[in-house]
Amino acid sequence: MGADRATEVPLPPHRPLAAVVEAGEACYLACIVKTALTGIKPTNVPHLGNYLGAIRPALALSGQYRTAYFIADYHALTTVRDAAALRSYVYDVAATWLASGLDPEETLFYRQSDIPEVFELTWVLSCLLATGQLERGHAYKDALAKGEAPNAGVFNYPVLMAADILLYDTDLVPVGSDQRQHLELCRDVAIRLNHIYGEGTLVVPDALIGDAPLVPGIDGEKMSKSRGNSIPLFASEKELKKVVMGIATSSEPLEAPKDPEGSTVVALFRYVAGEERARELESKLRAGGYGWGHAKLDLLSAIEEEIGPKREIFHRLR
Repeated sequence: MGADRATEVPLPPHRPLAAVVEAGEACYLACIVKTALTGIKPTNVPHLGNYLGAIRPALALSGQYRTAYFIADYHALTTVRDAAALRSYVYDVAATWLASGLDPEETLFYRQSDIPEVFELTWVLSCLLATGQLERGHAYKDALAKGEAPNAGVFNYPVLMAADILLYDTDLVPVGSDQRQHLELCRDVAIRLNHIYGEGTLVVPDALIGDAPLVPGIDGEKMSKSRGNSIPLFASEKELKKVVMGIATSSEPLEAPKDPEGSTVVALFRYVAGEERARELESKLRAGGYGWGHAKLDLLSAIEEEIGPKREIFHRLR
């Protein structure tokens, strides 16, 4: 890749777009404001880890960039086979993002399958890529390594992802470590198309590197619906309390000092409530006389404070 490798762009300090425009520093649409694109695959009902690790950070981008969010329902077809379930997941994801603060008046929000042009571009891009490039895709290679027989959708997944990105002249793509390879392929094919059909035909995107947290589940492993360790995002207060109080902890007596390092309860509390409040909780635990049950109630309260109002909106939309 050499000089064509994606530039990793760190998240800048938050500055509302209105403040930038009022300061007269640059014109809003043409000069300073870049477009950031985020896709959401509807393969299940979102859980707390999805909210903390993806939804909340992605929505925060709208203060600094033109943002576009889409529900990647065609990407979900690689794994979801039940048509009724997929339709339900699409509405669940849409309602989750709207309840979480996405304002469709201020950003672009759409369903992938409603934009036929993305599939036209997918075909054009596929004609510019070698099969060897797709064979190196990590999802495809992982499936083969597990002895699975991946479908053609898994093989071609990076091409559709590239079309999603390039169709909207996207400048920046929030990526985690598992998606950087796909972005490099996207950049490769955009550069190749520009070379053939004219420089500037497609915008070559850069990676937007953030601090997306690896949110632990109730067993301390990465939160995942398939692992059965997730905390439901919009469960009732009663259901939520049952899950939170079931988080595994050590068994020191109440009066004993407790080590918060490596604690799932403390880690979740930090992601939900922030660093300052997490340090206060750690101090209480280290001092003794403050049990894990107290810490779980603190976590429950913090989740309810963050999610409670959104829960009402979600259920109203669904």
